[in-house]
Amino acid sequence: MINYTELEENIKKNNIENVYIMCGFNEKLMKESINKILKKSISQDFESLNYSVFDGNEVEFEDILNACETVPFMSEKRMVVVYRAGFLNDNSSGSNKNSDKLIKDIEKYVPNVPKHCILVMYYVFDNTREKPSYRVKKFDKKVCVVEFSKLRGMQFQKKVKDVFAEKGKQIGKTELNYFCSRVENNMDIVYNEIEKLCCYTLEKEITKESIDNLLQPNETDDIFNLVDYISQSKPEMAITVLNEIMYKGVKANSILYMVERQFKLMLSIKIGIENKQSKEALVKELKLNPYVCDKMINECKRFTMKKILKSLDICLRTEKELKSVSGDPKFKMEVLIINLAII
Repeated sequence: MINYTELEENIKKNNIENVYIMCGFNEKLMKESINKILKKSISQDFESLNYSVFDGNEVEFEDILNACETVPFMSEKRMVVVYRAGFLNDNSSGSNKNSDKLIKDIEKYVPNVPKHCILVMYYVFDNTREKPSYRVKKFDKKVCVVEFSKLRGMQFQKKVKDVFAEKGKQIGKTELNYFCSRVENNMDIVYNEIEKLCCYTLEKEITKESIDNLLQPNETDDIFNLVDYISQSKPEMAITVLNEIMYKGVKANSILYMVERQFKLMLSIKIGIENKQSKEALVKELKLNPYVCDKMINECKRFTMKKILKSLDICLRTEKELKSVSGDPKFKMEVLIINLAII
């Protein structure tokens, strides 16, 4: 199984495989990669005659078989794409009705896909924590399986910078760091926000102020603000932020997970600082945006090691209560905030 970066390198080198199975949360990146394979393999003049696309929720095996077996016209290759192929997911209920039979037929067929055909099938994860299904893993070693996991750190920044360049817009390094720290790590959203920012700034330079004017605060910003108020012993302000997050529909368990993660990162940064690690080393080790790392280093100054460890202990106890004891989750989160603020 390879990742997005390895696939990009292979495409650049013209190392195009016969069969691809793709999965991940970023459908935009999958579509981009498919388009790059298409451009490398088939002349645009004959694309319509050598390119077949099927909806994974409706496709029958005979459709895939006939499309793959068709001899390309005025081209060495033809390409067959099955998008939103939910039958590749273990939990394929609600997708293709014949998913069990379809997946068995495809398993038998993929070793025999003609050399003139490039078959690509992909499905999109339901959430960012989902992993490749057992069905997909069974294809590994038989075909090229690609997982499109979230781009992080410098990979994410490079991709965002490339998108700005595609739009003909320059962005400074500081502004790029800031934009990446503010925007949600989802390429569909990234493209939309970049489009809006380019239209908003037109011929002007992109600044921190222009980014602030357009981008809505994301959950990471909210959690940072919540922990910041806790560090200042302002539980009433932290509870206000909590209410705003929950009003957006974020569940108590998810909020607690993000708060706990924040303290774990602070613990790692605190240890790194005490061991004389540089900011650059911390960014690389923890896969953080440099701007976010700066903010968290400053935040760590307000917490002693003892307070961070105590905060993590309180978070773990609250997690057990949320999972095992009945009661109002919102009230339990408010109690958590008060307990963290008075340490």
